[in-house]
This record gives sequence, structure tokens and C-alpha cells, in this order.
Amino acid sequence: MLLEICSNSYQSVKNAQIAGAKRIELCSELSIGGITPSYGLIKQVIDKLDIETFVLIRPRSGNFFYSEAEFEIIKKDIQICKELGCHGIVSGVLKKDNTIDIERTQELIELSKPLPFTFHRAFDVVPNPEIALEQLIDLGVDRILTSGQHPKAINGLETLKALKQQARNRIIILAGSGVSSENTMTFKNAGFDEIHASASQVINTESSSYFGNTPQTVSSIKEIKAILKVIADEV
Repeated sequence: MLLEICSNSYQSVKNAQIAGAKRIELCSELSIGGITPSYGLIKQVIDKLDIETFVLIRPRSGNFFYSEAEFEIIKKDIQICKELGCHGIVSGVLKKDNTIDIERTQELIELSKPLPFTFHRAFDVVPNPEIALEQLIDLGVDRILTSGQHPKAINGLETLKALKQQARNRIIILAGSGVSSENTMTFKNAGFDEIHASASQVINTESSSYFGNTPQTVSSIKEIKAILKVIADEV
């Protein structure tokens, strides 16, 4: 089983590498579901660290239906990530009715090549996940990051297992959201090949009331090591 760490800062990526994780999804603003990280952060990670780096390409929070201007931003960000030497792209586009936007997603997959393409958690709002799964397989998506259409993956476990069974190794089902050392064994026992976790810990609760009270978090070396230990242990 492979552990992907959702990393929201340079320190989080560094901690993931130190702890022994093999891959990260780099993003910013986890509190709003993640958005595209800055050029500077991407470059710093690629230039200074060695861990496999997939980058979330999402221009804003909110829904996954994008204007023409936003779609152009997504495409430009993918080109930048390729130029910087990133190892994979995490993105996706829906229509207004939350079904897969096949034409636009296909365009992003083609633009991302030869990098692998993960369809992100927009999948968790599609009205029919079984149909959406087949569509993404047909498009050539490499993996789907999903919580099984629940806020936490452990609550969506039955849906995740059904999707994995339907996929029949044609696509990777990457279980994510709320994955921790306490529940990793459940996903391992269910036969998942990959899991996704932020392994976050709060490092600073001080903030200006003018800007709200969102605490600063970082991926925890201790928690990442704990997850990896569960993965390494015999079932």
C-alpha cells in the first residue's frame, strides 16, 4: 500500500519526506478543500526535495464548474507544473449538473501527458459514481481521489469498496479524507493499494481576528510514520 500525503506547505512536504512517505499531493488552503499552490512553493519543493510530487490544480474553492477564463488558468497551471518538473497532476472539471465534463477533462488529461492524472474529489459530488467511474476509465485517468461520497473515507468505505470492485484494476481508487493511523488498517484489510492523508497537526492557533481564526497546520512526522508502520505491519 502506498501513502500519499496531502501537503499544504514546504514544511509539510519536508516532513513527509523525512518520515518516509513516497508521494505527496501539493496544494494550498486545506481548510477550503485545497487550491493550486503558488509557483514559488512548487518550485521550492521540486528544486530542494526529492519526494514524488503531484500538484493539485484547482483555481478556487467552491464548485467544480469553471468559466472559460478559469479553465484557461487551469491549463496554464498544468503547463507550468510540467515545466517545473512535477511528477503528476491532480485536477478535473464537472458540468453544472455535477456530471463529469468529459470534453474539458479529456483536454486536461492530454495536456498533462506524459504525467499521470488523478481526478480529484470533485468525484464525490457526482450524482452517479458508477457511471462517472466508467467515464473516467474511458478517458484514461490513472486514479480517482475519493472519500466514497462521504465527508470522511471511513464512512464511505462501502462505496469505496464497491468502486474498487467495479474498477477491476482498470483505475486506482485512492481513498482519502480523514485517513489516519487509527483507521489505516481498515483500508489495508479492504485491499486498497493507495491511501491519501494530510496527517495534520496544529502548530499555531494564533491569528488576527480580522482574518478569521483558521489555525496553522503542518503534516506531522510522527503521524506519517505511524501510518507507514501500520502499512508495513502484517495483516
